[in-house]
Amino acid sequence: MAKLTLDDLRRMRGEKQKAMEMRDSSNKDVQVIVGMGTCGIAAGAKDAYAALVDTLSEKGMTNVLVRQTGCMGLCHSEPTVEVVVPGMPTVIYGHVDAATAKDIVEKHIVGRGLIEGKILDKPSIDIVKNA
Repeated sequence: MAKLTLDDLRRMRGEKQKAMEMRDSSNKDVQVIVGMGTCGIAAGAKDAYAALVDTLSEKGMTNVLVRQTGCMGLCHSEPTVEVVVPGMPTVIYGHVDAATAKDIVEKHIVGRGLIEGKILDKPSIDIVKNA
């Protein structure tokens, strides 16, 4: 392995700080929760998680809290991602791969729309105000 320079170490530190800021809950109004139980990890949740973090980072979005949880009980639909955006119904997406994770950021969080065909659960429209 090649020796690391001071610049390499500074770059690595900066990357890790950005990743840790995503997990800091202060000043965040949007939550993205990735099911990371053994079933989710086996189905590819780590790739979905990485794609979410990378896309949010590329877009410079600092108002989104990305966190992990255990099994959501939807093992047949793993990887699962729950998205909580103010003014929108809370939605759980299933079979989330890297492409869907990117769509979650671009279409759901930024575009304020739902990704049809991937929704596993959302509140009934009669219990959601201003949906």
